[in-house]
Amino acid sequence: MSASAQLPMNFGGIDDARYSSFESSRVVVFPVSYEGTVSYGTGTGEGAAAIIEASRNLELYEEETDTEVFKIGIHTLAEFAPRETPEAMMRALYDQTKELLKTGKFLCLIGAEHSVSVPAIRAHAEKFHNLSVLQIDAHADLRDEYDGTPHSHASVMARIVKDLRLPTVQVGIRSISADEARALADGLPTRIYWAKDIVGRTDWIDDALENLTDNVYLTIDIDGLDPSLVPTTGTPEPGGLGWYETLALIRKLAEKRRVVGMDLVEFSKTGNSAAPAFLCAKLIYKSLAYIFRNEAPKVIGKS
Repeated sequence: MSASAQLPMNFGGIDDARYSSFESSRVVVFPVSYEGTVSYGTGTGEGAAAIIEASRNLELYEEETDTEVFKIGIHTLAEFAPRETPEAMMRALYDQTKELLKTGKFLCLIGAEHSVSVPAIRAHAEKFHNLSVLQIDAHADLRDEYDGTPHSHASVMARIVKDLRLPTVQVGIRSISADEARALADGLPTRIYWAKDIVGRTDWIDDALENLTDNVYLTIDIDGLDPSLVPTTGTPEPGGLGWYETLALIRKLAEKRRVVGMDLVEFSKTGNSAAPAFLCAKLIYKSLAYIFRNEAPKVIGKS
């Protein structure tokens, strides 16, 4: 049996309570199991557990920032179980997020379909003034409702920009309906950076960040990345972001703005998803390293 298989089943496999207990942790990982409105591929209900399992094989030294970010404390909560209806799920997630934010900890929600981001963002908007949202995604998610519910994974950003009226930047978009296109023409408070215009480049990033406020919530739908990297997602779209431009965006975001919360959603566990699960775990860990680069202890002391 490998050494990693014997590690605790928490994010990073952290086996020292000084860095994994709720009381001592700066970051709380909030795994959610839910796929109540999926419309194509399934498996997002098991996505969080798969990412946490894969994270136990991460190298916890992050070389870009020269940090061991786990030493700021990363606590993993028990998985949040699905409720019977989309309305009940959104209500319960909102209530739980509100309670967690009262602790002053940084919340990182993982797993499940994208609809779970809405109650988390709503709770953050009530705590942090002047909040905006950076969305990495293949889809605009601006439908008023889908399959008979306004709480669909296809309606996430409609709830954010139409209901909450939060300024939003949408990155990597390459799939949109006619109704969404018409809504954009009516002047929604969002700026889209289409995948066809930015893939393989980073010269657009500064401009994108200028459209965000001081406090930012980062929501990563993993289908924003190209399916050659993450094929195991509910609605894969060709032509997505690469690994390095995604990292460049998040790194610059953390340098220029205050990231107050984040999520990574829409990863689907399938029979052959070990590599994509590991990618998701590493993307989360590197994002935390960028966000907490000034708080995490250095290893060799480089700037």
